[in-house]
Amino acid sequence: MAKIENKDIIEALKEKTILEVKELVDMMKEEFGVDPSAVAVAAAPAGAAEDEGSSTKTVVLKDAGAAKIAVIKVIREITGLGLVEAKGLADNGGNIKENVSNDEANEIKAKLEEAGATVELA
Repeated sequence: MAKIENKDIIEALKEKTILEVKELVDMMKEEFGVDPSAVAVAAAPAGAAEDEGSSTKTVVLKDAGAAKIAVIKVIREITGLGLVEAKGLADNGGNIKENVSNDEANEIKAKLEEAGATVELA
């Protein structure tokens, strides 16, 4: 069996939708008994110390709340995602937009919170 290079895996992931990546993570959890997102979370504090004072933020949806349809509409407006992908984000949470300016992140957060979502800036 030919060994797949890491760069090839990254290129393949770039072509996937957020929902497809989430399904892949779920499959990895089931197959290997490990949560790959826990590794990313554990590594985040070290990176956060280096980026202190950074002028960019990541908008993270924690919970869509009771008005999920309104939140899905806002997610689609902000990201340009399709209905299925936006619904997947609303159902499971996750990064809405990464590496955006502080002002844009605050605007996105305000729109999502107005629709009833719980949002965090990272």
